[in-house]
Amino acid sequence: MKSSRRSFLITSIGVVSTLALSREAFADAPKVAESDPTAVALGYKLDAAKVDKAKFAKYAAGEDCGNCSFYQGKATDAFAPCPMFGGKQVAGKGWCSAYNKKA
Repeated sequence: MKSSRRSFLITSIGVVSTLALSREAFADAPKVAESDPTAVALGYKLDAAKVDKAKFAKYAAGEDCGNCSFYQGKATDAFAPCPMFGGKQVAGKGWCSAYNKKA
């Protein structure tokens, strides 16, 4: 029984440490520039209010990275990683044409 409990504690500590380090690594990830080739292709803007609505007709007011299913942070985070940009950070108030409303 002791061995099982010890294994559980060691595993739990390892998982928590890994998650903490992963979160810290995300915080150090570079931020996507609007001039980045992927950003240009997806129409990424740091501020969703500046999206070219003529070019990106599917954009709707209220859509931003913070409420997109791809955003890997809390909706209130200023920046968080996005898999559409190889894990680079995008602005919570940003937008791109890969937007998919979070369920």
